[in-house]
Amino acid sequence: MTGHTVWGRLSGDGDAGLAWDWVEIAKGVVAMVDPMRVVTNMQLVALDGHVLPATEAALHFNQFVRRLPWQEEVRRLLKT
Repeated sequence: MTGHTVWGRLSGDGDAGLAWDWVEIAKGVVAMVDPMRVVTNMQLVALDGHVLPATEAALHFNQFVRRLPWQEEVRRLLKT
């Protein structure tokens, strides 16, 4: 099985979202298809105020995705 997941937050200050593709690599084991391909409408800004380049920001977005309970949610949906 494969799929696409979107996580977001609606806010009066602006909506933000992250999306990525996933694949079931074994029964009940899901992983990101490409951890460096998180699609987002957000930009990350360094302490000095400059916007991080996409390659550097991708590392931070990937770490954020790792903290989300998305795998549990996908497994739950695969069982239905």
